[in-house]
Amino acid sequence: MIKRLPLSGGIVLFQVLFKRLPGNEELVLPRRMSELAAGFDLQAAVDEPVTLAPGERKLIPTGFSMAMPAELEAQIRPRSGLAYKHGITCLNSPGTIDADYRGEVKVLLVNLGEEPFVIERGERIAQMLFQIVPAIKITEAEELPDTVRGAGGFGHTGV
Repeated sequence: MIKRLPLSGGIVLFQVLFKRLPGNEELVLPRRMSELAAGFDLQAAVDEPVTLAPGERKLIPTGFSMAMPAELEAQIRPRSGLAYKHGITCLNSPGTIDADYRGEVKVLLVNLGEEPFVIERGERIAQMLFQIVPAIKITEAEELPDTVRGAGGFGHTGV
């Protein structure tokens, strides 16, 4: 069972369950690399090194699946070091993992750099952040309330 655990001061701790997939027992489950890090680093669960040529994209497995409460979503985001040093980033970023998904978590990487990049087993390839998903009720309306901005869109503030 997935739990919400109330803590003192109105804080809620959400329990997220992780399941290692067969053959990935030595890989570290997602973890924060510092005490105040927002994201949990994800490792590549590739069986052999994978080369990502410039401009190429590949889906990289992480070796785990998970279950989280309905109030959460997980977002997959690039690691800044890989982006800066090698031009490796995530497509569809941030990628959303819905609370009802139970398959293997995979990361869609692309090489925007100028050199091939080799992804090794256990290499940290992305980060995962958890976000609360608000309950929303969609209601159709004939009119919308006015605002100062109105319908001003792209570039309307001069920036």
